[in-house]
Amino acid sequence: METEWTEDTIQRITTENATLKQRVRQLTTDNRTLDERLKAARSNLRFQDRRVADLEAQIAAPPSG
Repeated sequence: METEWTEDTIQRITTENATLKQRVRQLTTDNRTLDERLKAARSNLRFQDRRVADLEAQIAAPPSG
């Protein structure tokens, strides 16, 4: 089975392909940005967890002096 492609069909597919490639690039960039934000949020959470643990330890420790 051989299909004849019209110029309009070729143009439409070419345009759609270019649009999809641009969308993939944008989604890749968005994904990278979200991944960096997630890593930063996790790091911040670990810092906050350590800070809370330190404060809890200070509260639990008998007063010195």
